[in-house]
Amino acid sequence: MAWYDEAIFYHIYPLGLTGAPKHNSYGKAVHRLKEIIPWISHVSRIGCNAIYIGPLFESVGHGYETTDYKKLDSRLGTNDDLKNFVHACHKQNIRVIFDGVFNHTGRDFFAFLDIKNNREHSQYKDWYCNVNFYGNNEYNDGFSYDNWGGYNLLVKLNQHNPAVRDYICDVIRFWVNEFDVDGIRLDAADVLDFDYMKALRQVANEVKPDFWLMGEVIHGDYTRWANSDTLHSVTNYHLHKALYSGHNDHNYFEIAHTVKRLYDMGGNRPDGLKLYNFVDNHDVERIYTKLINKQHFFPVHVLLYTLPGVPSIYYGSEFGIEGRKEYGSDDSLRPALNIEDYKDSLSNNECTKIIATLGKIRSSYKTLSYGSYKELMLTNRQYAFARQHSGKTVIVAVNNDDNPATINISAEGIEKFTGTIFGMTVVADNGRICFELPANSGEILVPADICNDVSPANVDVEKIAVSMHNTDCPNCVSSHNLIDTLPDRASDDLSDNPDVSADKALGESTENVPDENISQLYAPDSEEILRRTNANPECASIEELQCAILSRMAGNGPVTDQMRRTVIENTHHGSLVNWLRSFR
Repeated sequence: MAWYDEAIFYHIYPLGLTGAPKHNSYGKAVHRLKEIIPWISHVSRIGCNAIYIGPLFESVGHGYETTDYKKLDSRLGTNDDLKNFVHACHKQNIRVIFDGVFNHTGRDFFAFLDIKNNREHSQYKDWYCNVNFYGNNEYNDGFSYDNWGGYNLLVKLNQHNPAVRDYICDVIRFWVNEFDVDGIRLDAADVLDFDYMKALRQVANEVKPDFWLMGEVIHGDYTRWANSDTLHSVTNYHLHKALYSGHNDHNYFEIAHTVKRLYDMGGNRPDGLKLYNFVDNHDVERIYTKLINKQHFFPVHVLLYTLPGVPSIYYGSEFGIEGRKEYGSDDSLRPALNIEDYKDSLSNNECTKIIATLGKIRSSYKTLSYGSYKELMLTNRQYAFARQHSGKTVIVAVNNDDNPATINISAEGIEKFTGTIFGMTVVADNGRICFELPANSGEILVPADICNDVSPANVDVEKIAVSMHNTDCPNCVSSHNLIDTLPDRASDDLSDNPDVSADKALGESTENVPDENISQLYAPDSEEILRRTNANPECASIEELQCAILSRMAGNGPVTDQMRRTVIENTHHGSLVNWLRSFR
């Protein structure tokens, strides 16, 4: 048993939470990380005992185009600020894991700068994949290279190079020695080389007892990544999709079948595959926004906290805030928040009450962390299952219907249960229990003889349907997210992707435009548009950003039709903003 087996995570995107500028000028450090210190007590009060925070290290924009792995982003402060943050978390018995962006670096990383300066003579020319000095790119570097996700802002590291592996392994050792970090979430783990991950796992086993490696993986057989040789866990996007769509469609079969498939994937053992469960994060829309019936916030989170896996709450979602992708921008998913604005949330916010109650229950009954899984009841609108461990049984039931539902299921050999959410008492009759579950809610039943003191949640389900806080920003459509393409990687999010299509953004598709005509498209024709776009790219349209990029490229040298096509086929607002800002 390790600390992460009983973890309840709180996920923080620090550049967003602190309201840091979207672009890093690499100037004097601003100590914004200190603003997160008051959040630590809040994290503890709602029952979380671990924080996943990142990206943290020096970068030019959204944080995933790393400039320096050993220096806190100057927009957040200094290394001492990060040391103090981790220390403050540990004092409150909260573990901390960082984002590890080890698949790619930014263009300002020392090794890439050396290649730009020394070209074929650079000692780092083999640190990146397929560096070709006969090629070129939109930055007019005079060479080309492999990138992540189609963005040359993100230069793909050559993970087969022993020098690269040694360097990244040294970074992990540095983070442990310098900051006392407890684990790492590996960004884009689904495209990392497996031998590379094995090397990282070996270092993880050496640096600290129970050092945890969790990877960002979208599709596939999760056991390829989560096993004794590579990672301890991966992100559970399968369950993420099922939890919101299973409620929106009144289809608990989707959730139950997803759980069974994942449980089978782990060998039908509770310790076979412990996945990182979540309902939203910094890349996908907020759960409160995605749910058609906002009251389903209640049963969704009951399942998040009780199904096999490690639950995680994304900062602000415990308040029921909104967050919707608009024009390819993720800004509303990563808002600046002040904890003082929510100081009374435990008493007056129904969403926060639910999260805090579930955190307390999860921490009180280890069966929810270690127990086996057994389905007891399944209809479109009601679902019940048992978790069993060391002779102890916990039964969970949820109802997505707008009316109360009668639940009649096996008592699993227990004579009397106590409901830990509503405080109900349920007595078995002929080996079965029968009770009424309120509309759009859930209950967690524990044997009465092991039940701790129960303080009913006193949640008004109807009030959940009133949004507590809306973070949509109508005047801000910028994005600093490298994963604007996440919905393209994760088919479960395709229906949620409001990104403007190429046809709509450009007025016509360029797919069938002959190369000889491509040069006629989007020639910048207004100095005023270019001036305004360069000064404030976040507020520019996609077409204006494309024009500005083409203009800047032309200032660096000849612009080929292929380079022009690459620009006009990029319709992701955030990507274009970062692209424009990358010009010096």
